[in-house]
This record gives sequence, structure tokens and C-alpha cells, in this order.
Amino acid sequence: MTEKDRASEAESPSLWANVHYRTFLVIQTLSALGDSFSFVAIPLLVLHSTGSVVQMGLVTGLTGVSSIATGLFAGVIADRVDRRRLLMLSDVARALLYALIPLVWLYATPMWLIYAVVPLAGVFSMLFQVTYVTVVPALVEPGQITRANAHLFGAFAVATVGGPTLAGFVAAAFGPVAAIGIDAGTFAASAAGLLLVKLRPAPPPTDEEAERAQQGGVRGEFLAGARFLWAHPVLRPLTVLLSVFIFLTHGLTDVIIFRVKEDLGHADSTVGYVLSAGTIGTLLGAFVVTRLRKRLGFGRSWTGAIGVAGVAVACVGLTESVPLTALASAVMLLATGVSGICSMSLRQEVTPSHLLGRVTAAFWTTHYSLGPLGAAAVTAAAAGFGVPAVCLAVGAGVVCVAVVGTFTGIVRGEQALR
Repeated sequence: MTEKDRASEAESPSLWANVHYRTFLVIQTLSALGDSFSFVAIPLLVLHSTGSVVQMGLVTGLTGVSSIATGLFAGVIADRVDRRRLLMLSDVARALLYALIPLVWLYATPMWLIYAVVPLAGVFSMLFQVTYVTVVPALVEPGQITRANAHLFGAFAVATVGGPTLAGFVAAAFGPVAAIGIDAGTFAASAAGLLLVKLRPAPPPTDEEAERAQQGGVRGEFLAGARFLWAHPVLRPLTVLLSVFIFLTHGLTDVIIFRVKEDLGHADSTVGYVLSAGTIGTLLGAFVVTRLRKRLGFGRSWTGAIGVAGVAVACVGLTESVPLTALASAVMLLATGVSGICSMSLRQEVTPSHLLGRVTAAFWTTHYSLGPLGAAAVTAAAAGFGVPAVCLAVGAGVVCVAVVGTFTGIVRGEQALR
């Protein structure tokens, strides 16, 4: 947080006095709840209809492909159009698409509808996610961005835990089609709630920036976000190191599940308890991140959190106690929550509004592209060499990411932001 942002926070009214922010927080929690319903209800419906795990995987894979492809141009759209309207359009589209499924299922059960609707809904989901990041700076004062992101992050964590549980109850009682219908209702309510949210108008680009964009043409627009990331003294090393971090950690949930089930010999319910402890860590991270960043600054907060996450990963491999495994999982997610909120807040603070969509899309596309490869590599290594050895190696790698970060612009370049 810069000195200017601290002064802005001191002079600004309380975040909770901002009715538009409060409304946005409620409807985004509702939208996240809807996403969580889809996460459970769609695979259940495919399984109930076909009995095939292959078709479940095919639907999930198609949705992932559509989301990644959309991410390539979502930033350009978010920077070109009215962002509140784009959020509303994304919610309305998902409400209509998901409402089609229970309506059609009253008369027939065509699987082609699932293959058509779910990937298309993934397109609008990615548009929503990129655009959501761009509107937070237009809702709150510059010095309140980290605190606002912490609230939103915590609310999403609660929705991510509560949503699948509620979806499971509804699907068990009334069938997965009913859960999908509720999902459609949450998106419709979110779209209606956005009518009550007012955003500050985004400042237009300077003449020099507009001229540069015109000279670059369509290709220049696509690459503008990547160029900004590469030119920034903090965002450049942050993007590179986060790519390494995600490569190392993307498959850790699977590794922890394998550790508890196969190595330690516990039931599925115990796995649930361990993962729930991780959610508690996420909530604690959202609670402490604002104070940590205010006291330590971005660079030390981010590198310190990554270092703690690495130690926690190593502890998963060192212990054979389920409670200690749960504690290590909670600490790991607390630390990654702190680093993630700090990272998002910094991008929102230093990126010009007219570029924020493209920068967000470029950032996500860059550092998440290695995630699937990392997950495959880490889980294969766990099967071949055992979870303890892999956790120690991954933990050491994550600590190295933190150490390297202290010698880059993540810490040194922060002085230029003050």
C-alpha cells in the first residue's frame, strides 16, 4: 500500500458505510454460491443420466477449454464496454442457460443440451470473473482495496464450502435438476442486485495511450496487458514467481486427499474434515491480510506468506497425524490467501483502469497455464516416490520462490510505489 493510499484510507469513510460496496459483497457471495451449486449439480446430473464417469469428465473438460479460450479475449471486452452491464449480462446469460435444463428436463433428457449449455455458461463465467476484478477499484477508495478484497475473498470461501453442501442436500432430496434450477435463480438475483450498485466512471486513457492502442491494432489490444505486466518492476517478477508457485502447488489438494485416505488409512469423512480445516485457514487469511500488509508492506507480506506456505507443505509430508495434517493444510491456505489477496490488490492499485481487464486476463492466463502440468507432475511423483518425499520437495521449492522474491522488484521495487 502506497503512502497516497494510506492517506486516502485515513480520509475515507468506513468501508461498511459504502452502500454500493455492501450490496456488491452480498450479490457476489450469492453468485459464488451459484457457481458452487453448478460445481456439484452438473456432474451429478450427468452421472444420473448416463452412469458414465467418462462423460462427466468430458463435460468438465469442455467447460475448462471454453473458460481458457474466453480468457484470451475477456480482458479486451471488459476494457471496452460498460463493466456493470457486462457483469449483469454474464449473470443473466447464466441464469437463462441453467434455467433451460430443468425446463427441458420436464419433458425429455437430452444430453446434447448439457454439452451445449455448460461450456457456454463457462464462457460467461470467465467474462464475469475478469470483469469483477476490474470493478472493485471503482467501488471503494484506493486505500480500501485490500480490505475490500479480503471481505470478498472470505465470503467466497464460505460460499465455496456451503454451496456444495447445500447442493448435495437439494440433489439428494429433489434431484440434481432442482439444484440447477436454484443455481439459475441465484444468478438472476445477482443480476437484479447489480442494478443497485453504482460504480465511479473510469478515467479515460491519455492521448498517448489511445494513440499507442490504435497503432497496435487488434493484436496490440490483446498484448497490451502482457506488455504492462512485463514493464512493471513489481508485477513482472510477481507473475514469473507465481507461475512457478502454481506449478508446484496446483495438485496439492489431490496429494493431501491421497495422504489421508491411502497413507494414513482414514475414511472419506476424515478427508472432509481436513479440507474444511483448510477453509478455516482461508477465512483467517482474509481476516489478517489487511493488517499484515499495512504493517509490513506488499513485498514482505507476499514473500513471507509464500515462505510460510512452503513450510506448511513440507509439514504435510513430515507428520502422520491427521490433526497436524489438517493444521498444516489450514496454515498453507491461510498463507496462500494472504499472498493472493495482496497480489490482486496490487494489480488493481497500480494498473490504469482502462487496462485492468487485459492485465487481469494476461496475468491469469500466464500463471495458471502451468497449473495442470504441475498437478500431473506432482501427483505422478507422489505415486512414484511417496507423499512425504514430494511434500518435502514441493515445500522446499515454494520456500525458494519466497527467497528469490526478496531479491527481485517484489521487495526492492516496492519503494517506487510509495
